[in-house]
Amino acid sequence: MLIEKELSELTVGHYVVKIIQQEGCFSLTAAGHIKSKAVINHLKSKNVHRVLIDDSKTLLSSSHEKSATVDAPSIVKNKELKHAKAIFDQSKSIQKKLFHDALSGSCLDLSPVVEVTNKSIDAIFNSPDSLACMLNIREKDEYLLEHSVAVSVYITIFSRYLDLERHIIEQLSIGAFLHDIGKIKIPDKILNKPGKLTVDEFTIMKTHANHSIAIIKETPGISALSLEVAALHHEKLDGSGYPFQVDGEDISQYGRMIAICDIFDALTATRVYKEGFTHGKAFSILRELAKQGQLDASLVDHFIKCVGVFPVGSLVQLKSNKLALVQERNDKDPINPQVHSFYSVKLNQFLNKQEIDLSGSEDSIVKSVRAEEFDLDMKQIVDMLLMEG
Repeated sequence: MLIEKELSELTVGHYVVKIIQQEGCFSLTAAGHIKSKAVINHLKSKNVHRVLIDDSKTLLSSSHEKSATVDAPSIVKNKELKHAKAIFDQSKSIQKKLFHDALSGSCLDLSPVVEVTNKSIDAIFNSPDSLACMLNIREKDEYLLEHSVAVSVYITIFSRYLDLERHIIEQLSIGAFLHDIGKIKIPDKILNKPGKLTVDEFTIMKTHANHSIAIIKETPGISALSLEVAALHHEKLDGSGYPFQVDGEDISQYGRMIAICDIFDALTATRVYKEGFTHGKAFSILRELAKQGQLDASLVDHFIKCVGVFPVGSLVQLKSNKLALVQERNDKDPINPQVHSFYSVKLNQFLNKQEIDLSGSEDSIVKSVRAEEFDLDMKQIVDMLLMEG
């Protein structure tokens, strides 16, 4: 029986035939079952108000429970992603409190930083791709909060790849978490300026590194290594960095590592006034900086291998003219990961999700892309494909 339903009445298991009422011009690729709440949320975002369902095809909740048990690996991944999101959100909350304390001149409390960075390390050791995926769905207007969290995650992933000892990783993660705390001392009109900074403005901007060092030095319980890695994040091997123009021979491996992580995140992050580069473009820039003698070339190569040619959570365009989200890396065949295709570039509309192992497919990746190029929202995409299962 065909029945009209308000979107508020739509539930998982309903079989949608067509859209009856909407404010936009969204169209369904084909009739089909609502498989998750994320699909309903997506219809809401497209201002769909009423749909036609075939009630004879409605799936009972028990059927969902039965079918859900079949896809155990996906359920595990979704749980890991939700856990990663909780850690990321907690990290941002702690970062916000740190900035507030630093601005007021209060001493920083290191204990919540130690707690949350250890959670991150545990999550990365158990499922390195989950937190990495979270870095691709950040908020444009929260760059200041999220950048230090992201750099901490990247240096942890990098350290694990290089097989560093746990106690070293913990100190690097804390140092990275705090490395930009001094930016709270920089005037907003300079810190958030959309265009290129003047010479005088850049001189002021560079003082954030000095402020960070001073604040971290006064933090009870901070280790020498955490302070070192934060202090070196803007130093370059050719001596052109700041704040102290440290010579390359005096920049430790850890200082070289955080410089790479810091630049990579700055390049790939999308901000209110600037779209981030694709991972491939950012890798090219890192290699060029290494060629110029600013970054450690060997560590840059290791970092790229560590993050992956097509990182989990990144967006790619396929030869079939579909967009897909990288679901799982393929270390044996890095250019052919497992992906979720979900969008037709040609039709300019969403498709039913399809999981594809590109190593055994005729399809292939043409290039890395940004969601903004197709007027899409990355967070919504990930919510649809991963968060809700």
